[in-house]
Amino acid sequence: MVKLGIQLTVLIGSTVPKPASSVLIESLANVEVTHSAQERSGFQLRFRAGRSASLVERDYPVLKSGELKPFNRVILVVIFNGKPQVLMDGVITHQQLLPSNNPGESSIVVTGEDVSVMMDLEEKIVEHPAQNETIIANKIIASYAKYGLIPQVIPPLTDKPPLPTERIPVQHGTDLDYLLKMARRHGYVFYITPGPAPGTNTAYWGPPKRLGLPQSALSVNMGSNTNVESISFEYNALAATTVSGQVQDRDTNKVKSLDISSSKLFPLAQTSALKQSQVRTVVPKPIQGLSESQAKAFAQGITDTSLDDVVVAEGTLNALEYNGILQAGALVGVRGVGNQYDGFYYVKSVTHQLQTGQYKQQFVLTREGLGSTTLAVVP
Repeated sequence: MVKLGIQLTVLIGSTVPKPASSVLIESLANVEVTHSAQERSGFQLRFRAGRSASLVERDYPVLKSGELKPFNRVILVVIFNGKPQVLMDGVITHQQLLPSNNPGESSIVVTGEDVSVMMDLEEKIVEHPAQNETIIANKIIASYAKYGLIPQVIPPLTDKPPLPTERIPVQHGTDLDYLLKMARRHGYVFYITPGPAPGTNTAYWGPPKRLGLPQSALSVNMGSNTNVESISFEYNALAATTVSGQVQDRDTNKVKSLDISSSKLFPLAQTSALKQSQVRTVVPKPIQGLSESQAKAFAQGITDTSLDDVVVAEGTLNALEYNGILQAGALVGVRGVGNQYDGFYYVKSVTHQLQTGQYKQQFVLTREGLGSTTLAVVP
């Protein structure tokens, strides 16, 4: 166990991760973990790399054990307020030695990504005949069972299996690329979260989680209730996108008009950027073998995804002052910044920074426009 203002357990190994050696634990200087609700998550561990001047000891002790070899699996479990949480389950992909002429200043840094990186190592050409994208997503995720993946696949409303005589879905690229490509067509996301238990991971393929109980509010300029060290907001008037054009219906072979100018996402803002006086419009992408309803669903995905970049908030908090761990891929309330930017946001990513006596989090929040939809948020 390492005490960094909280408790941290490090498991590491080539196949089944085991508790890290005492040499490794005592050398650990700081930990950084980034959770993303839209792409791969990652981690970085920095170790002090001291060694004696003896000619016998030619290598750094933290390297001699082989625990930091590339593709070793790393599991980090943090205990905060008495509750354990798996902070990262990933694979080492990069090792860096930073020797110094000054005693005690040499260090070794290992960087890695969550287990979805193992889905991105082999490009393939694979046919998936008579299978809809829900089945394909479940099948791909199941093939990585050795990493403890628990599939959480939400079927799209218009996900019908194509007839082999009309169209056969063909995967060109890695499994991860294909999962992300299928997700984007529906305005979905795909990402992996560690846990709930060490050695297991939840593989989520579905819409952004904009429903559910919000996390404790991020409070700004509220005296003793303030729990945010810094925060800034940006409004991008060019982000919101509508879709307008024509598509050919597979079932009737007729050309149909297609116009998507509103979002199917649960609203987090009082006024969506889609209601601006000027909004970017694109034509639907030509995809063969789609029914009218499927083409509309794919176009809806373009509009819904574009709203992720309208209002973006970035900031830093102290986890001890926040009295909790902010989670990516969920809702959080913001208060104290005025009605235009107060209210609920979707947590797009969180970076955890741990070192002795300190636990900070950098966060990125998003929503589709201005104005709060509620008079108050959960404290």
